[in-house]
Amino acid sequence: VQLQASGGGLVQPGGSLILSCASSENIFMVNSMSWYRQAPGKKREFLARINDGGITNYAVSVKGRFTISRDSAKNTLYLQMDGLKPEDTAIYYCNARRASTEFWGQGTEVTVSS
Repeated sequence: VQLQASGGGLVQPGGSLILSCASSENIFMVNSMSWYRQAPGKKREFLARINDGGITNYAVSVKGRFTISRDSAKNTLYLQMDGLKPEDTAIYYCNARRASTEFWGQGTEVTVSS
């Protein structure tokens, strides 16, 4: 599975951004898809996951601000990010999992700054 993340950029605090992750395969051929991020000098952090049944779960740090969704017709995963804060600045990665195998996209950079 090849994943291509896009949609990052510079946004002001309090603003919104939508990230996309296009999959080379039918997204229902994987068990789950997720978003992670990695800020400079920090470990990669889990943000949100949607499984093949459509069940979602979120990290506490983003719950209520970020929304994960998917479009099966486009084989694309999304992350709607609202109420962005400077501490949300990071490189955002999409992930797909099939059984014990994980696939990663190349990352898209998000900078939250005034």
